[in-house]
Amino acid sequence: MPARRHNGRALLGALLSVAALAGCIWWASRQEAPTFPTTASSVGEIAAALGLYALITAVRGWRWHRILLWSGADHRAVDAYALTVAGYMGNTVLPARGGEVLRILLLSERSSVRRREALGTLLPERLLDAAALVLLFAVVSFMGTAGTPTGTAPAAAGLAVLLAGVLGLVTYLRLRIAGRFERFAERVRPIARASRLLLTRTGVGLLAVSILVWLAEASVLWLVLRSLSIEVSGAEALLIVLLASFFALVPAAPGYVGTFDAALLFGLRAAHVAGGAAVGAALLYRFGVVVPITGAGLVLMLVRYGGLGRLRARNRPLPDPVLAGSERQRRERHPHRPRGGRRI
Repeated sequence: MPARRHNGRALLGALLSVAALAGCIWWASRQEAPTFPTTASSVGEIAAALGLYALITAVRGWRWHRILLWSGADHRAVDAYALTVAGYMGNTVLPARGGEVLRILLLSERSSVRRREALGTLLPERLLDAAALVLLFAVVSFMGTAGTPTGTAPAAAGLAVLLAGVLGLVTYLRLRIAGRFERFAERVRPIARASRLLLTRTGVGLLAVSILVWLAEASVLWLVLRSLSIEVSGAEALLIVLLASFFALVPAAPGYVGTFDAALLFGLRAAHVAGGAAVGAALLYRFGVVVPITGAGLVLMLVRYGGLGRLRARNRPLPDPVLAGSERQRRERHPHRPRGGRRI
């Protein structure tokens, strides 16, 4: 049953990606040809955007390292940084956010951290990003940035869900102190242990860092648009990035093909960037935030982690030693008999 759900989700994601990508291509084909940076100053702005995105990735790796330390996970700091890059690569080339699974498997292979515990350290990351996105989206929505095409209702709903989640977590912890939900706690403890970080001063600090990370992501887009002589405000660039990030949550093919691009074009249109300028901006931004980090992740997988083939081999179930011994003895007694037991 779980395999069927996984296959259904993958099929739904592929269909959504194909539909969204087809719509983007159809729309782009009706616009004028896009232009790309050619002057030294515009190329410098692209270089600055790539450098800033590399810094953002390093900060994300540091954040995961801090979560691992807080949860008591034995690991090497360099793996927290390297696996963050490899995870981004995996999300690009593997279905169903396979980069997260990649990080779990590789961390468990190179440390004493069990897989469920590794999964538990990724959960605070996702929750911190979600909280930062909701808070920033609420700010730009209530500011009326770029006319805020989605209105303020989604932002208000997001804040309500965020507040309900915090209250639910606090209530659960109070009930746990009172001795309730013991069986449930035993099952989820390895996964949920690290999430208690979110209610500490360290968690608040990491939330502030996450907000700065998303502001820096908006700065990357702002630099890309400047290189194309497209003038938008910082708030408009932030809104575009937020919309693209929310659309990335929709099931899609590897690399969020189609859905991410449609969100970019939608956000650019809300910021009054259309036609060939919007097509060029979406293509250049997509290249900048996907291609370099995917290439770096592939290099790390090959050089440091031995590639996906080695990972599959390490995670292949080992043969039963008793059955293996019986098979070996049978073949020694009957060297000319095939494995099926019938004579030639």
